[in-house]
Amino acid sequence: MNKKRFDLEDSISKLRNVISEMTDNMQKQFAEKFKQINKNFNEVFVELFGGGKAELILEDEGNLLECGIDIRVQPPGKKLQNMMLLSGGERAFTAIALLFAILKINPAPFCVLDEIEAALDDVNVYRFAEYLKKFAQNSQFLVITHRKGTMEAANTVYGITMQENGISKLLSLDLKEQKK
Repeated sequence: MNKKRFDLEDSISKLRNVISEMTDNMQKQFAEKFKQINKNFNEVFVELFGGGKAELILEDEGNLLECGIDIRVQPPGKKLQNMMLLSGGERAFTAIALLFAILKINPAPFCVLDEIEAALDDVNVYRFAEYLKKFAQNSQFLVITHRKGTMEAANTVYGITMQENGISKLLSLDLKEQKK
C-alpha cells in the first residue's frame, strides 16, 4: 500500500510540475501576443478612424490568464474613454479594428463576416470596405451584407431573389471584369 501511495504522490507531483510549466508557457505566449495585438489594434484603429488612439489594458497584470481586458479608445476629436461609452457605430468600428488587429498576427485563409458593418454610417462603411480590400490579399472574405459600400468593394456578389412567389433564385455577379 505504501508503494502505491508513493507512486500516487509522485504522479501528483509530476502532474503539478507539468501544469506549472504549461501555465508559465501560456502566460509568456499570452503576454507576447497581447503586446502584438495591442500594437496592431492602435495601428488599425488609427487607420480606420482616420486618427485617434486605442489601447488594450489588462485589469490585473499579475493574473494574465484570468483577468479582464479593458478597451480604451479615443476617436478623433473625443476624449480617451472606455469603449462602452461610445456610440453604437463607434463600438462596432472599434470591434472591427480589434478583429483585424488579431487577424494581422495570424491571418485566417478564409473568414466569414456577417453584417459586422451594419451599425456604421456610410463614410465608415467605405473605410471598412477599403481596409477589407487591402486585407483580402492574405485572406479570403465572405461578407454577408446589405450595405452598398461593402458590395461595391467586392470582387464577386451573390444574391438571392424571388421573382415568383415561393421560388428563390441565386444570382451571381463577377465585378472583377467590370472594374477593369
